[in-house]
Amino acid sequence: MEQNTVTTNGCPDLSVQLGPLRLKNPVMSASGTFGYGEEYAGFFDLRRLGAVVVKGISLLPRAGNPAPRIVETPGGMMNAIGLENVGVERFVRLKLPFLRESGVPVIANIFGNTVEEYGELASRLDGEPGMSALEINVSCPNVKKGGMVFGTDPAMTAAVVRAVRAATTLPLVTKLTPNVTSISEVARAAEGAGSDMISCINTLAAMAVDVFSRRPRLANLIGGLSGPAVKPVALRCVYEVSRAVKCPVIGIGGIASPTDALEFLLVGASAVQVGTANFINPAVMVEILEGIERFARVEGLAELQSFIGSLDTSCLFPFSEDACSFIQSEIS
Repeated sequence: MEQNTVTTNGCPDLSVQLGPLRLKNPVMSASGTFGYGEEYAGFFDLRRLGAVVVKGISLLPRAGNPAPRIVETPGGMMNAIGLENVGVERFVRLKLPFLRESGVPVIANIFGNTVEEYGELASRLDGEPGMSALEINVSCPNVKKGGMVFGTDPAMTAAVVRAVRAATTLPLVTKLTPNVTSISEVARAAEGAGSDMISCINTLAAMAVDVFSRRPRLANLIGGLSGPAVKPVALRCVYEVSRAVKCPVIGIGGIASPTDALEFLLVGASAVQVGTANFINPAVMVEILEGIERFARVEGLAELQSFIGSLDTSCLFPFSEDACSFIQSEIS
């Protein structure tokens, strides 16, 4: 990889361009793991982040699933929260003002049970001061199609994106489920329907049981697996999707360290979202950001953009353990 000289003031440029949206750095929260931002404001200045992605928002408030709805697993966790949220009206009235005043770019994750609901949500949030983009969660059941998940079918994904695109001028991110045969096909459908960006992946469908009680460990039986265990799957999905579409890709899945984030950027992600790791270390995103900056300094990168998608697959050879140890010690 050709290296550049760092800027004269010694600070690498970490800004990234996500279609029409420009962020000062590539680190943002993942929906559902950071509340509405205010919950973490006591740990660090939210303005240090590239953006805050709030927990999923529906037209009406949702109570979510009954407990137990979180289970720890080897290398991660499972959740079946059930998309509990305050609803769009209370979000705009009670949650958005704090985020707007914090000065951090805000991306609202939206979901619905029909195509029409997605469009209504987008229309309601369009033009709200402080909104920077919408992230469309297509990992939800379409009640008009017998509960089939929108994101498992390219045509249904495209229908949702078109409805949202027609209802708003805000930049659009489509968040894809990994529970499909070809995530690249779904990504192309979303891009073709008007999505400015793709984010992947959402959680993997999973379950856990207790052999002594002979009962499921989640009241909902099936939950979503996240955390370090899913990182290799997420990394593969980002690599494939970034080569299948022209729009920017945001990487999600098991990111808990600067090296994790850099791996996603290397295979083609233009930015990353940090999720489960926030539950373990509320300041982890700042640590990841600082590690990325240290890496850029060590590598002599004037701008992070030159590193994105620079994976060299032309010649595979064993890594130098000495070089890897040095880099790890510098960025960790």
